[in-house]
This record gives sequence, C-alpha cells and structure tokens, in this order.
Amino acid sequence: MNKKLAVIFPGIGYHVDKPLLYYSIRLAKQYGYDIKCVDYGELPAGIKGDAGKMYEAYEQALSRVTEILSDIDFASFSHVLFISKSIGTAVAASYDANEQIGANHIYYTPVEASFQAIGTRGIVFHGTADDWARTLVIKEECAKRKLPLYLTEKANHSMETGNVFRDLEILKEIMEKAEKYIRAL
Repeated sequence: MNKKLAVIFPGIGYHVDKPLLYYSIRLAKQYGYDIKCVDYGELPAGIKGDAGKMYEAYEQALSRVTEILSDIDFASFSHVLFISKSIGTAVAASYDANEQIGANHIYYTPVEASFQAIGTRGIVFHGTADDWARTLVIKEECAKRKLPLYLTEKANHSMETGNVFRDLEILKEIMEKAEKYIRAL
C-alpha cells in the first residue's frame, strides 16, 4: 500500500491557483500524491478583525469540508498530507483532530486562532508583516508544539513583500523547504 493523498485547504481569498498552493500541489504530485482540493462555499464577508465572523466562517468551512471529505477512506492511504493556507490551517487541523487521521501538515500563514486546533505534526510558514497574525504569537505557539517555523522578514499574509523579484525568491525558498518536508515523509 503506497497510495498517497494531499488535501488542499485554501484561504478565503487565497485559492488553489495562487502561488503557494499552486506550486505545493505540483510538488505533491511530483512525489506521487493524489490531490483533493476542498472549497468552503460562500463564507461571511468582512471577517478580518471580527472574531465572531471569523468563527462563523471557520465553522461553516469545517462543516463543508467534513461533507466533501466524508467519502474518503483515509486509512487506505500510506501517507496523508494536508496543505493549508490562512483560515484553511484551522479547518485542516480541526478536521484532522476530529477525524483522527494523523495527517502531516504544511501550514501557510496560519491565523492565531488556528493554534486552538494545530497539533504537533507539520511545518509552519509566516511573514513578519502578516497583519492577520502577530509574529510573537506564532513563534510562541510553534515553540509550544515543537513545530518548525519558517519566518520571512517583511512578508505579508500572502508571503509577499511587494518586490516582484524578492517575492519570487521567497516563493522558491518556501517551495524548497516544503519539498524537503514532503520528501522526508
């Protein structure tokens, strides 16, 4: 049994065709993973800075993902990898915990609330200019869980700085670290 599955959990405005997820999907395919992308349907607008709306969006997304993935026999796969972005990190971690899958995780720019569910398996990427999560909180939460944390100075929630060539370098660095993690699984 050497079937592998990667499930992709996007962010609200960060879909699977955006660089971090697009290239992560390509990497996972390169290493023999079947790919399953989830979507959340229509989520509440204006969630940034509104804990109530954020939780509502998370609950709705988790419910939809639970429905979408209900027909997958995760036990039939030798490796399960969850690749998630932003609010998707909370959804992926919660789904994994609820269903007791034991997936490995690549967490791109988790929101602070994600750490209510994030466990001890995976790697985390965060930009120090991310206005959705404070760097100090991300550092502390990763340290508690002994999760490798890759910080990118001056990068925002999309892991970008505004300088195209620097952003391409950042993307390459992130994909190299993601590949190393995937290769070691």
